[in-house]
Amino acid sequence: MKIINPATGNIIEEISEDTIKTLADKLNLLKTGQQSWKVKTVEERLDKIEKFGEIIQGDVEELALILSTETGKPIQQARNEIKGAHNRIDHLMLNAPKWLAHEKVIQEGNTLESIEYEPLGVIANISAWNYPYNVGYNVFLYALTAGNGVLYKPSEYSSLTGKAITKRLYQAGIPENIFQCSIGGREVGQLILEMDFDGYFFTGSYSTGKYIAREVAHKLVPVQLELGGKDPLYVMEDVPDIKKAAINAAEGSFYNAGQSCCAIERIYVSEKIYESFLQYFIEEVSTYRLGDPTDENTFIGPLTRPQQLTALSDQVKDAQSKGASIALGGHPLKNSGNYFEPTIVVNTNHSMKIMKDESFGPIIGIQKVSSDEEAIELMLDTDYGLTSAVFGSDEERVDIILKAMNSGTVYWNCCDRVSPNIPWSGRKNSGLGSTLSTQGIRAFVQPKSYQMRP
Repeated sequence: MKIINPATGNIIEEISEDTIKTLADKLNLLKTGQQSWKVKTVEERLDKIEKFGEIIQGDVEELALILSTETGKPIQQARNEIKGAHNRIDHLMLNAPKWLAHEKVIQEGNTLESIEYEPLGVIANISAWNYPYNVGYNVFLYALTAGNGVLYKPSEYSSLTGKAITKRLYQAGIPENIFQCSIGGREVGQLILEMDFDGYFFTGSYSTGKYIAREVAHKLVPVQLELGGKDPLYVMEDVPDIKKAAINAAEGSFYNAGQSCCAIERIYVSEKIYESFLQYFIEEVSTYRLGDPTDENTFIGPLTRPQQLTALSDQVKDAQSKGASIALGGHPLKNSGNYFEPTIVVNTNHSMKIMKDESFGPIIGIQKVSSDEEAIELMLDTDYGLTSAVFGSDEERVDIILKAMNSGTVYWNCCDRVSPNIPWSGRKNSGLGSTLSTQGIRAFVQPKSYQMRP
């Protein structure tokens, strides 16, 4: 498999993909090793996880360069991800012993009722390229802490990062018969779906997630899907600082070149401040430097996948054909890399793909609204349900809107953020199940009820 630098189109490295034979060997190794791993205490497992975190933080510069080179993520944002992902380890250290402990529920007479939380077994983690540390940690670190063996398949677009993570897990003392990395594309993923795992945890697109759920449904094992979004932001007329709101909205839309499942993908602005907001928004995005992702001054790098250039161009042409205007950008750059100009589309409506289909790139549609009721109706007009955000001052008004949202996460005066302390989950086409929080810890165990009479 050829690893391509999305900024240049050059081959970085060629690495071997897994085969049905190597995958079977890895699964057998994990099934054997998990028997000894599951009897260790949570604290013993966490000791290895903590050591892993220390090793990663000591190697940030090397790891950030690998991530930036193979995915196109700007180097500063690559550092931010690696450093920021450590909060998952902090969360596990603080909470896992409590939430995985044997739980005494009630004593009635001489009968004690309690719950033991046992690991699922050996799980498959088919992960994503856009935030391989964040979304990877959400699954494999939590699964390991709960006593599972893990077959980890990084995306083919972040394979070198996956191999680097695996190396450091081993350095931290995680046994090779507890964690294995699988390398390959769709064909390897298909082989994993056909094998005997005790759970499947996927991060990626809705179409692939739906396919995975259908393929493994007959196994009756846990399936968790962290999928995409078409996340809306509503900017009310009472925002205390329109310029600040525009700057925050721009970063929420264009950070990581918009390649975030929780990036703002459509913006609705009160008609009373629309012109001012749009002016500040365009001014802010115009300052974003597009270029070499390893350059410290770059804010927007290339798209990781070349096929996304066509998808974004199609959204722009579709919007223009239906009456929209391009306020900024609108074109892929004609060079050897996967670059698309930061793009702002205005005069949009919901007949346009840009307001309905996931973009996953440095492009945003902005639409004027006349009331909270219109904003709510448009925000809910989606097949997705990951996040929804409102910028405004009136908490009572904001609360009405956030309660109306059918999404796993809602934001007031913030956006595009994930915390390990609360569940990360999607509704509708945005996924099934939760990572992070206590629910994310217990996603990797199965309860066994004890009813005991001495």
